[in-house]
Amino acid sequence: MISIIIPVYKNTSLFIKNLKHNLPFLTGCQIIIVNDDPETSLKNELKNFKNITLIENKKNLGFGGTVNRGVQEAKNQYLMFLNSDVVLNDKSYVRGLDYFRDKSLFGISFSQKEKDDTIVGKNKIYWLNGFFAHQRATNLQPGDNGWAEGGSCLIDKEKFLRLGGFDPLYSPFYWEDIDLSYRAWKTGYRIIFEPKILVKHHHETTINKYFTKVRVKTIAYRNQLIFIWKNLTDRQLIYQHLLFLPITVLKSLVKFDYIFLAGFIKALLNLPWIVINRFHQKKMFSVSDETVLKLFKNE
Repeated sequence: MISIIIPVYKNTSLFIKNLKHNLPFLTGCQIIIVNDDPETSLKNELKNFKNITLIENKKNLGFGGTVNRGVQEAKNQYLMFLNSDVVLNDKSYVRGLDYFRDKSLFGISFSQKEKDDTIVGKNKIYWLNGFFAHQRATNLQPGDNGWAEGGSCLIDKEKFLRLGGFDPLYSPFYWEDIDLSYRAWKTGYRIIFEPKILVKHHHETTINKYFTKVRVKTIAYRNQLIFIWKNLTDRQLIYQHLLFLPITVLKSLVKFDYIFLAGFIKALLNLPWIVINRFHQKKMFSVSDETVLKLFKNE
């Protein structure tokens, strides 16, 4: 019933350690490993593992593109995206299948324990000063979730494919799972948080090891703008963004915030592809931005 997709980028020893731990909890599932490091093969590391499909990217695709490749090989109705730094505690994820009796359900986000024992996984999207933003929700009860976190979630494969999967514009990382889920919300689907499915996930284990803070922040700003320009359709919010964007750019110039400016320029360079993707995905939208945002005002 479930195809497990594990994207891997470097950090091989941690990946193998977690894979050995997780395998007993993945019995009966199709397991697909997608290696996103073209310079290093995982064939030797995985040669003694049975019933695992290994895909090795010839060029670096980033998180979204790597998961998309894995989905192409998925044979089952449901997908579980599992980052290589995620540790399972049990097979509680199987309980999530019952929720898909709701035909509007797109995905389920898991509860995740961080290194400091903080529980995360429930998130909200909000609108502030002309920009979409996001943060952790304080209410950890089951219910609607801003997005299905890309590293630990269950997804309906048919709906994933209908939406076109992760958008490669967000490569190498950040905002791609928020974008996919937001498109799902605007298409009329739902995403929920299930606290009883608990995993260990020390976020950004790989990102912080292989990318500088400046590059990470630049990518985050770029992808935030890509997200807004791709998905925003409510006129009032569009006007607000057009008002606040030049103000934000001006403030960045005054404060010498070159990281935001670099992200802004990189987003502008992607504008032709943003417009094309926006044109195609807008045809599927049936729910307003305001309606989606209202879901998370009290979280």
